[in-house]
Amino acid sequence: MIDSILLGFSEIAHWQVILALFIGAIAGILVGAVPGMEPAGAMAIALPFSLTMDPLPGIILLLGCYGGAWYGGAIPAILIRVPGTPVNVLTTYDGYPLAKKGQPMRALSLAYSSSFVGGIISIVALIFLAPVMAQVAERFGPPEYAMVMVLATVSVILAHHHNIPGAILTFGIGAFLATVGFESPHNTLRYTFDQTWLVGGVPMVPMVIGLFAMSQAFVLLETKTSPPAPADLGATGRFHGLLEVFKYRATVIRSSALGVVMGLLPGVGEFGAQFLSYSLARRFSKKPEEFGKGSPEGLVASEVSISACTSTVLVPLLALGIPADPLMAMLLAVFMIHNIIPGPQLFAEHADFISGLYISLFILNIFVVVLLLAFTKQVVRLSSITPRAIGAAILVLGFIGTYTQNFRVSDALFTLVFAILGRFMLKNGIPAFPMVVGLVLGPMLEQRLKQSMSISGGDPTIFLTRPLAATFLVFAIVAVTAFAWSHYYERKNLNEAG
Repeated sequence: MIDSILLGFSEIAHWQVILALFIGAIAGILVGAVPGMEPAGAMAIALPFSLTMDPLPGIILLLGCYGGAWYGGAIPAILIRVPGTPVNVLTTYDGYPLAKKGQPMRALSLAYSSSFVGGIISIVALIFLAPVMAQVAERFGPPEYAMVMVLATVSVILAHHHNIPGAILTFGIGAFLATVGFESPHNTLRYTFDQTWLVGGVPMVPMVIGLFAMSQAFVLLETKTSPPAPADLGATGRFHGLLEVFKYRATVIRSSALGVVMGLLPGVGEFGAQFLSYSLARRFSKKPEEFGKGSPEGLVASEVSISACTSTVLVPLLALGIPADPLMAMLLAVFMIHNIIPGPQLFAEHADFISGLYISLFILNIFVVVLLLAFTKQVVRLSSITPRAIGAAILVLGFIGTYTQNFRVSDALFTLVFAILGRFMLKNGIPAFPMVVGLVLGPMLEQRLKQSMSISGGDPTIFLTRPLAATFLVFAIVAVTAFAWSHYYERKNLNEAG
């Protein structure tokens, strides 16, 4: 244990890592503080630059954008009732009324400390859960991995319950795009139409930049100016709010547990954790009537549950190589470009890297809180930046980042196509995440299915005769059946009510 900690400190004792921690923390805060910006968009822009770094600094830079944004997203949510990121929507319920009562700094510091507590608990959960899941995964063969990917796919699709057909469609498109290019086992070219620029397949970096960054830039170009933030925040309640979170220990424990569990489920994450946490906090509160009117407990429930997901989403990625959301898919790209293969072998072959990652996450949370407490008044001014200016900057940075990764015009064209497609999808409520999952998991699932069929001599019952594979398949079938059953009864009740 001591050896691992020392290895971790030796990994982070490098100027690139410290710089990545600092820049990532600042970038994450700024992304969250500017309404309309999303962590996925910021990470997509930073992705090409992170690929040029060593593995740990590159991943920390992206995680800084990811984790810091949830902290910063509370600022506009509390001060101007505009969520800095989509998951901060419930923060507006009690944060904004609390600020209107003349206690903006108390509300902000309470949000910061709640996020910090949730983030630290999430890191501790990651440290204990990832090796356990990796040990279980050591027993996996191709059939087990194939069924885990089927279960992950089902989870992602069902998480978009508001538009299941759209999720299935976009996943199918992503999986199809993954087949384009050179197929190594049989040395064949698929769907390239004799175009040499398609031999390498559809690249993931242009896809995520187009779908998540530049499509959002188009939205910002159409957005009106946000309402101005209060000019004077005062300093009253700053440190009182920091300690106040510990008055709601039951809420913290419950919200953290929900965040940790939801973070493990592909496609669920912060949204599911936040809404369930807030509902349970109000149900078990001694003052439920205050929720929505400036309840500190409601603010704690919202912010703790969000940050409690931020590290546990890494568990399926590190232990199984399966991304739980589009942000983790970007991290997977950094792993793969450096030939670091996530999975059970990662903890044995790269123990120093894993320890460095854990320590970096702790330091990142500390950096973010210190920066916010020191510079909140300056960061608040960003909430009033014209969205159109931000959108224009994202477009420029997106094209620069895409082109400079490989210096190929085709990559920039891919980005433009996915940006237009992403804007269409945003406008029509079609989810983009399943497309990225399809692009990432499609080749992996195809490979594992081929290996499974090779082992069994073409007998598909191998997925039923191997206990672990059969268990994952049953989970997937039960999930689909339960969703279909609940959807049927929901429609039936609506028809009877109508």
